Amino acid sequence: MSDDAPESPARRRVVSGMAAGLVAGVAAPALAQQAQQGAGAATAAPMRDPTTAYPRPPFPTQQQPWPGLAGKMTPRPDHGETSYKGSGRLAGRKALITGGDSGMGRAAAIAYAREGADVAINYLPDEEPDAREVIQLITAAGRRGVAIPGDIREEAFCNRLVEEAVRQLGGLDILVNNAGRQQSHDLFTEITTEQFDWTMKTNVYAPFWITRAALPHLKPGSAIIITSSVVAYEPPENLFDYAQTKAANMIYAKVLAKQLASRGIRVNAVAPGPVWTALQVTGGQSPDKIPTFGQDTPMGRPGQPVELASIYVQLAASDASYATGQVYGATGGRGGP
Repeated sequence: MSDDAPESPARRRVVSGMAAGLVAGVAAPALAQQAQQGAGAATAAPMRDPTTAYPRPPFPTQQQPWPGLAGKMTPRPDHGETSYKGSGRLAGRKALITGGDSGMGRAAAIAYAREGADVAINYLPDEEPDAREVIQLITAAGRRGVAIPGDIREEAFCNRLVEEAVRQLGGLDILVNNAGRQQSHDLFTEITTEQFDWTMKTNVYAPFWITRAALPHLKPGSAIIITSSVVAYEPPENLFDYAQTKAANMIYAKVLAKQLASRGIRVNAVAPGPVWTALQVTGGQSPDKIPTFGQDTPMGRPGQPVELASIYVQLAASDASYATGQVYGATGGRGGP
């Protein structure tokens, strides 16, 4: 994980405006999606069996150095690049998403843009290839995409992150605290103080710092969403520190919702089950568990990030105005809220 400061505003303007030169495999479906929406020709997706709708184990054994890239995973995760169809539910909104380069953050960024929102994403500099694809997809949907790399373990950077997002988006009314650190350890004693601090700073401190910096900019009708996990309810023995942070994220939503309700700001959490993201292949699971990852759910497979996208949209949309302090699960039938 890098401690690099965020890149210069000039560089970010270049990245955030890269509608030209899109890679064909990413841009073509997005442009087709935009054209379809503009013509009002979107149709409902056909029914399909959810147990076979996405890849099932066994998966190839694979590991990447932290923080990893979704683009190098096999199979490549589905974030909705070619499938998510928007309907204007977030038209005119302005969102900041941490961990927006891959996983649920990427799925939310794609969905938000296709629902009409401008989106700023935060990520680590090493994740630039994934982040560049997300910005391309946002701009291909006709929305402003802002890339702000940097390490959210630093309080000063968290403050700059919010300031930069507000400046480039022209405001802020959706905050998604999604970035996370997960490492598997069979024994409690294997976790060093440095590793424990890394997880806590990323998963607990950063949402506190970022939310505190964002609050002065959030008006009535704004929404805050945090990514928790099924492990907050069913903690596995190998995720001692991560499970603690996900339980803390759940409490974050429940307590903050009570504090901010009178200000008209809603706060909710999303609690996924096992989802096929870069977290898993960068130490989140031991290498021997990757081939069967998600196999023990009633669905018999892990979720794909796109299967969470509509939840992030719903919790940000104005028609969910009575939902606050809630935890929305998507676990493939495996426990949760």
